Amino acid sequence: MSVTNLPPDSDTIAARRVVMAALARAEHRELDEPLTLYWRDMEIRDLRAPEIGLVMVQGRIGGDGSAFNMGEATVARAVVELPGSFRGYGQRLGRDIMTTRLAAVVDALWQDAGARSLVEAEIIEPIRRRIATEKAQKKAETAATKVDFFTLVRGESEA
Repeated sequence: MSVTNLPPDSDTIAARRVVMAALARAEHRELDEPLTLYWRDMEIRDLRAPEIGLVMVQGRIGGDGSAFNMGEATVARAVVELPGSFRGYGQRLGRDIMTTRLAAVVDALWQDAGARSLVEAEIIEPIRRRIATEKAQKKAETAATKVDFFTLVRGESEA
């Protein structure tokens, strides 16, 4: 693995946000299988052991009005470091700390320019395709139940 630890530019930051959003919705096997296949003997150091906590979820009245606290949500988070000082962060809804740790490892690998293309091809793209398929399926299911309301104008005869 080559070490290319350069400061990120704005395009890299935007791309990483997209990657981290995909990782937050990844299934355990989508992360575990490629990591085991390509990076089996990788040295991983936990900077923050996986843990479970709560975050306050806020909403807005009408979508853009005053903010209010809706309640709390359970989240898991982890921070890891790989050789070359690449730090990965994982955070996701729920209590799955093992998948969260794997997401942090993938985030750290993605930051290494030498590993990024393999991470994109073998981990991130399959996750994106699954998410897109699920979204399209849900949209189709919702469209099947759509009801179009219309108003009939009843003509009154003039007599």
